[in-house]
Amino acid sequence: MASRDVVHYDTPAQRVLRVLAVIFVIFYLAWTLLPFLIMFVSSFKDLLEAFKLPAVGDWMGIGVFFDFTATTKHYETLFQENNFSRYILNSLVAAGGSAVISVIFGSLAAYSLSRVEFRGKQDLFFWIISTRMAPVVAVMVPLFAIFRSLDLVGTLPGLILAYTTFNLPFAIWILKGFFDNVPYGIEEAQMVDGATRFQAFRSILPLVAPGIGAFIVLCILFAWNDFLFAAIIGSGGAKTLPVATRELVQPQNIQWGAIMAAGVVTTAPMMLLGLVIRKYLVTGLTMGAVKE
Repeated sequence: MASRDVVHYDTPAQRVLRVLAVIFVIFYLAWTLLPFLIMFVSSFKDLLEAFKLPAVGDWMGIGVFFDFTATTKHYETLFQENNFSRYILNSLVAAGGSAVISVIFGSLAAYSLSRVEFRGKQDLFFWIISTRMAPVVAVMVPLFAIFRSLDLVGTLPGLILAYTTFNLPFAIWILKGFFDNVPYGIEEAQMVDGATRFQAFRSILPLVAPGIGAFIVLCILFAWNDFLFAAIIGSGGAKTLPVATRELVQPQNIQWGAIMAAGVVTTAPMMLLGLVIRKYLVTGLTMGAVKE
């Protein structure tokens, strides 16, 4: 008997849902990408061209938006007059230093909480994660007083320590879940062969590497985009990109072109980082989601 192909027809409800899904995706892409497109194009416009009004009938302003002579003077102003190269370096050092310290100490603490049983373990774990739940504004005044007494205000070590204060509890909470999903038999086999506890810990690090990588990215994003810590703890010698961008808004003059260029300089590296490691980021964030 000849086999017959079964044809499935969508119901009207399914077709409506598919159309609504497409509309939602288009709207979401426009909502997220259009601001960056406007910022990127405006960073190459002269001030007069940036505020040029559209012609009558061009209600969307597309014609006047793309009708301009490109200039790089705003980027030249940032790096030649406003010293943005130093602020980029400060952001890199603060974000990278905090991420590395948080991962090193957080992985050790998370491994201990995952593998060692002791009295009060759950209470300790809840206390650790509760410190991350506290609003940043609520602890900013006491933190500033402590950092000022230690002469850490306005320094990169102080800014790194401030970021680590909030990144470390998050690291312990996230990484503990990754270690919980690694079979303990792997370490037992290592220790039976004569390995120490630390050597057994090192042996399973490749198994949680995607999760560690995902957490590093989250730490870098938090520190790179932070304004409050950078403005208060890092004021002065440890100024970062968000604070430097804010200072372009002055009482007598708002440097719109330079602000647009600074926005591109601030957001483009993180967008590029997300695109490059998106595969590993998704893998790390979904580790342990399905238990076998």
